[in-house]
Order: sequence, then C-alpha cells, then structure tokens
Amino acid sequence: MAIAVAAEDQPQWGQRFSRNMVSEEKGLPQSFDPKTGQNIKWSARLGTETHATPVVAQGRVLIGTNNQNPRNPKNQGDRGVLMCFDEKDGAFLWQLAVPKITNSVYWDWPRAGICSPATVESNRVYIVSNRGEVMCLDLEGQANGNDGPYRDEARHAVPPGDAPVEIGSTDADILWLFDVPNELKVRQHDSAHSSILLHGSHLYVNTSNGVDDSHKKITAPDAPSLIVLDQATGRLEACDAEHIGPRIFHSTWSSPALADVNGKPLILFAGGDGVVYAFEALPTNAVASAASPAATADVQAGKGVATLKKVWQFDCDPTAPKEEVHRYNGNRKESPSNIKSMPVFYQNRVYVTVGGDLWWGKHQAWLKCIDATKTGDITRTGERWSYPLERHSMVTPAIRDGLVYVADSGRKIHCVDAETGQPYWTQETQGEIWASPLVADGKVYFASRSGEFWVFATGKEKKMLSTIDMGEAISGTPVAANGVLYVTTMSRLYAIRQATP
Repeated sequence: MAIAVAAEDQPQWGQRFSRNMVSEEKGLPQSFDPKTGQNIKWSARLGTETHATPVVAQGRVLIGTNNQNPRNPKNQGDRGVLMCFDEKDGAFLWQLAVPKITNSVYWDWPRAGICSPATVESNRVYIVSNRGEVMCLDLEGQANGNDGPYRDEARHAVPPGDAPVEIGSTDADILWLFDVPNELKVRQHDSAHSSILLHGSHLYVNTSNGVDDSHKKITAPDAPSLIVLDQATGRLEACDAEHIGPRIFHSTWSSPALADVNGKPLILFAGGDGVVYAFEALPTNAVASAASPAATADVQAGKGVATLKKVWQFDCDPTAPKEEVHRYNGNRKESPSNIKSMPVFYQNRVYVTVGGDLWWGKHQAWLKCIDATKTGDITRTGERWSYPLERHSMVTPAIRDGLVYVADSGRKIHCVDAETGQPYWTQETQGEIWASPLVADGKVYFASRSGEFWVFATGKEKKMLSTIDMGEAISGTPVAANGVLYVTTMSRLYAIRQATP
C-alpha cells in the first residue's frame, strides 16, 4: 500500500516564522543535470542577475530578478523585476517592473534587480522593491482586473517624467504601497533587501538603511532599521528605537525572524551594527499603539507610531570599534562587524553568522549560538558558543537533528554540533557561497558563486551524494515545495523533480 507523502507550499524564505532553512518535503532528487534534462521538470528564463530566492504558493512561483531579458517590450532599460510563473509548467503569468532609483548607483545597484524574496499569504504577495517600497500585490496580477485601492500602476512602471505605459493582463496589480525611503527618510545602500516576516496582522520589515556614496557617513542616523506595517493597509504601526544608524558599518542586510521562547513570541532582528535584538511581538489581533504591551510608552514625535519593546540584545563582536566606525572602512584586520544573514531560532537558541564586512571589513567571522531565554544586555551572559568561519558569511544556517549546516565566503562548507559548536566536517569549494543551504529529505543542498551545486547526506559523517555544474553563479537559496526542488542561477529558474522509474 502506498503511503501519501505530505507536500506543501513554501510561501516565504525559510521555515515559517523561525526562518530555519529546512523543509519537510520528501522524494527530492539527489542529482540532476540541466544539460541533459535529467530530473528537470521545467526551467524558465529570468534576467541576467538573480539574487533573490523563489517562493511557491497557491500554484504560483515568484522570483526577483532584473530586466536585461525583457518579458514586456513596454518595460525597457534597467528595472527591478518580480516574475510570477505557473507552478505546474513554468509558464510566465505576470511581472512587476520597477524603475531604478537614479540618485546614484549606490542607492540601487545597476542590474541587481529585486533582491528581496516575496512573502505570500492567501492571494496577497508582500514584497520590498528595489526602490525600498513595501508593496502588497494581487497574486493573480492584472488578469482579474485592477483591484485597488492603488490605481497608479501605469505611472509607477516608468521613471519619473516618462509617459505612463498601458497596463495589461501580464502586469502586476499593486494593492497598496509604503515608500520607506521617502516616508521615513531612510538612505538605502546598494539595494533594498528584506524578506518580510508576517505575524498575525503585522508585517515586520528591514529598512535597508546604510552608508552614503563615500561609504564613510550615515546620512540618515535617526532612521529606523526595523518597522512594522499593517498587513491590510500598509499603515505604519511601529518602529525600533535603538538608534542603530550611527553604528551601521555598511548597510542593514538582515531580515526579521520569530522566536517562541517558552510560549512568548519574540521578533529577532540583526542590525547593521552586528547586534542581534529581540523585541516583544505586537499582539496578533490588534494594531499597535503606544499603550500596547509590546511597545514602550514613548511615541515617535509627530507620527503617533509605537516603538517596539526590547527584551534583549546581544553584541556578536563586543571588542570591535563602536564609535566613528567608518574610520575602519577598508581595514581588513580591524573593523566593526555586521550581519547579512537571518537569525535562526531553534530550541530556545538563536544561531547567526557575523563578521567583518565582505567588501569593507576585517576577514574575521563566526557562527554564534545565543541563549534566547535571557533578558537585558546579554552580550556577556548569552553566548553558548562561538565557532570561527573562514571569512564573512552571508549564509543563514540550516539546523536539523542537532546539526548546523552553514558556509562562508572563505569557500568552505561546515557541519557543526548545535549543542556544543564542535565541527564534524568541512568541505572546500571552488567559489564563495552567498546562498543559504537547504536541508530536506535527508539531504543538504549547497550552491556557490562559481556555479557548483553540492548535495550531501545529512549527518555527522561527510557523505557527498553529487556535485552538479550549473554553468553560472548562484545567489539564491534552494527551495523545496510540493515534491519539487527549485534552484535559481543568475539567468534561469529550474524546477527539479525525481523522475518516476
């Protein structure tokens, strides 16, 4: 008798809430070949740079990319693009095309596209565009009409001053939009990046605040790093009040996660200052207010916006410089640290990669394990262990059965004991690893910037199952949904399924 295997969507980056890079999918392939088509269900053409991770929900696959291979002749030139495909066959359905910020290249890096993964609930898509706008989109696009209340898609799709374009059935339907840089005076750097955390009726979003073009000044020192918006309307509900801005060494890269610490929900956020913060989650059945138990009594001046109540903070690099941090710009031996990965919650602990900035900081880096049950400044008391990495890591850890799988820009994969930090095995790679791993079906999948795709068996002993040459760099995390593995290279999205004998 056949046993049904549970399969489900993957509507956000990482496990729902905890952000752990694991999946319960079964029957996934341990090898495949894009050249011969072995185990390839379908593939779809993207732009020429794809740094986002796909999400799969309601029969749709969504992925951010650029516009160097335009799908729509009306949208020419550099754009950030979110593409939507049919899950069953990869047919193109619709796209969001967003013109670039033209202040300077350091606001919205050329050809980087939309780097943020989408978050989907029901028929709503939540995304941060390349311009730092938090958007709510209709999962059906314009195919079922322009639902509003936002109705200005024709003008939004072109640079300021250009004539509006005609909107058709293969265009996105924007339901509401919150312009973070303009509303909150945020100075994003290189690109906006945030995988939105949806908890109850609230959206938790990283603002991507960072340095100016010189890389030596924060022009928005008072801007928030973490904000909360109402899911239904996009109304600003709350902000952090940690005044992180002056200590941001490069930019704010990390996305928020949720921890359930002994029944109490906490929002985890890694700041651009190398500090992990835990805030009380806002009530899931009510909007935030200054009197909310998850907000302090202070209200930001003139805005009527609550501030998130901090439960604890952990400085991942306490001996690093904390004042005039940009004096260390370009110093590969001494500098502040920052965090590009997401914190992961697992059994009352938080796991995060941290270190000197990949482009501007020192080479020293670590995987940290933090006790999530404490309160206050837990820098001295909260560290359970610290494991040295080769160089800065952009990788969010994957944790399964007491093992942590992680990689770094020093071209090395690591398997570490979650309880002690003891290393079990490592693997050298040809290229840097920016993509986070995926653990699913007794396998762990890694991908590198040199185009290597690695498949290992999970466990304390290293067992390589296969290596695949993908032909070009990979930045996005592998994703599993409904019995299919999704792998994204710079220019193609692959849906991979174990062929039936």
